[in-house]
Amino acid sequence: MTYSLTKYTLPILNQLSVNIEITNNPYQLPIDDLFTMAARINKKRSFLFVSKVLGKHIPIEPEKGLTCGALLANRYWETITGAESELREKLVSSFLSHSKTIANQPFINEQLNPVIIGFAETATALGHAFFQNFQKADFFHTTREHLIGLEPVITFEEEHSHATSHRCYVDESMLNNQREIILVDDEMTTGKTAINIIRSIQAKFPRDKYTVVSILDWRSEEDLYSYENLERELGISVRSVSLLKGIMTKVGSLEIEAQSTELFQPSKVAQSVHQISLDSAFSEEMQKINYSSITLEGKIKQLPYMKETGRFGLHSRLNQELNKSMEEMGKYLKEKRLGDKTLCLGTGEFMYLPMKIASFMGTGVSYQSTTRSPIYIENRDGYGARFGLAFPNPDDRKIAHFVYNIPPYEYDDLFIFMERAVSMEDLQPMLNELKKTGIKDVKVVFFSGGKGIE
Repeated sequence: MTYSLTKYTLPILNQLSVNIEITNNPYQLPIDDLFTMAARINKKRSFLFVSKVLGKHIPIEPEKGLTCGALLANRYWETITGAESELREKLVSSFLSHSKTIANQPFINEQLNPVIIGFAETATALGHAFFQNFQKADFFHTTREHLIGLEPVITFEEEHSHATSHRCYVDESMLNNQREIILVDDEMTTGKTAINIIRSIQAKFPRDKYTVVSILDWRSEEDLYSYENLERELGISVRSVSLLKGIMTKVGSLEIEAQSTELFQPSKVAQSVHQISLDSAFSEEMQKINYSSITLEGKIKQLPYMKETGRFGLHSRLNQELNKSMEEMGKYLKEKRLGDKTLCLGTGEFMYLPMKIASFMGTGVSYQSTTRSPIYIENRDGYGARFGLAFPNPDDRKIAHFVYNIPPYEYDDLFIFMERAVSMEDLQPMLNELKKTGIKDVKVVFFSGGKGIE
């Protein structure tokens, strides 16, 4: 990496790199603390800003992801009030030092009552972590799930993604109002996804005010002009809030040769697998939504979803109760750890609850999630995907899932968190891939369904 003050050249792979110039960094966060780069196996976009704070492609301390949500909420408050928050210094210090000292209480008062929407799948946890800092708000995240007998209240597209269709399954009352809508995403490169959902909402539930919140904002002058046109066309205001804003330019092209599926050698260590049903241990603490889903191959799944994910709408009052339940679950699972270094693995959109629970499981815990994004693997320092595993999604085996950056023999045990139980047959391809990590003890944690410890 070469740089001078605010200008950086970030090499990616082969002849591909990006040049960035930072134009706004309100908390003076080092970019190395926020992201690294990787090549993306996608004809629509050949590179990826690999976040170091989301807990998606790179394992993080779970508090890091939660604090990032608080930083974004704080930046939002400062933007709309024009004042410097009393929490600014403490939040920045906690973020940079990986501290666990930030208060677990919402700090944005009830005078603000927005509807907050997180984008699936990458920003479901970020949106929830942002939302939990509001004393009065509603939250939901978009989903790629296809439910039976229930029409989404709105739909929209994300053109550059591997799974382009977003659905929103919430009661119309959550959107049929004049409240501000805050859209939360990890990164805006063009900002088209936000424009698409704003158009979809405005067509059915018009209002005056939107805010788009992201960690990174790389929109070009042309993209920013698209937002100005949108405001004039629809008669709305669209405010933008980010932790890092700049100008990004792709340089060169990418030539990728086919990679072996054996990204590192299979481990000979025997793997012990157990199931844990939180549904059994904490049945009174969890609320269920009784919808059935259908997979791409036409299989119907009738296990209920968790209301606490926010997929179907969540109010601040319930979220504050949720935090207490997550602490109890974290302490329960902490007792089932077998080593000093533990990896907690969320799955797909199911990110926030596992991250929150992991934050209560003691020291030496890392958190990340599986993903739909195929990334080119290259084991070199600074690259965003040094190790990789690929397997069919246990919930829908026609969807490819990946997990990155688990070095061999790095962890003593692994907790896999799944919202709804799956059969061991459907789970086995994932478990077979995870054998390559050398992790000896694996516990699969189900929130809805499951048989308990085996």
